[in-house]
Amino acid sequence: MDEGKLSKIEENVKEMDLVISTFLRIGILTSSVIILTGLLMFLISGKSGYPGTSYPTHPMDVFKGCLNLKPYAIIMLGLMVLIAIPVLRVAVSIIVFFKEKDFLYVKITTAVLIILIISFFMSKV
Repeated sequence: MDEGKLSKIEENVKEMDLVISTFLRIGILTSSVIILTGLLMFLISGKSGYPGTSYPTHPMDVFKGCLNLKPYAIIMLGLMVLIAIPVLRVAVSIIVFFKEKDFLYVKITTAVLIILIISFFMSKV
């Protein structure tokens, strides 16, 4: 391979790493802010927003609890975002590989994403 081609490949790899690492940082920061908000609400109010030991177990219940500003639901939303980050990272990787015209990795990464999504539905998220 000639040196110009290698340089371009190295630049593409660096750009891809930058896009993915930026995405991960934003996701972790967002999740942290959401969890911290819920925790502060809980510490200030002294209440979880739910009676006794009950708590939301379904994502829709979490979203409804967030609309009602229930601290525990907001903390759970932050955890859901944290769990979703690796899955979304795979989706971002598909876009990056497609942009780089690396179709073999687009296919492989798409298969991984499909497997992840199926596993979420099979585990009754």
